[in-house]
Amino acid sequence: MDNCIFCKIANHDIPGKIIYEDDVCMAFLDLSQTTDGHTLVIPKKHYAHILEVDQQTLAHMMDIVQKVALQIQSTLHAKGFNIITNMNEVAGQTVHHFHIHIIPRYDQHDGFEAHYLDRSQDANLDDIYQKITGLK
Repeated sequence: MDNCIFCKIANHDIPGKIIYEDDVCMAFLDLSQTTDGHTLVIPKKHYAHILEVDQQTLAHMMDIVQKVALQIQSTLHAKGFNIITNMNEVAGQTVHHFHIHIIPRYDQHDGFEAHYLDRSQDANLDDIYQKITGLK
């Protein structure tokens, strides 16, 4: 894609702080640096989101996510990680080139918050299960 910023980084048309690269994907520091070491792993080929990515590329990218996370853990002493991908605007995707965030965590007050609401009192698991699986 001509105007995709991640394609431009993948093609080395614009600079990025690349910490890993191979023929399939690359990892580079996110400009936002939610926490120190916040890294994005992207495929070099353009895919809008996770549902477009072929299984081989996705599996390879997850191997790289693990390797990069281990490197960040070793060098920056991260105590944990949030590994996240967002799909479409409703989920917070702002760059429509598939990417996986590696967000290192250093303590519970490091500035990053992920909140999951507990809807256990309101959600009908049987109904949801049946809709997804077609089973009763």
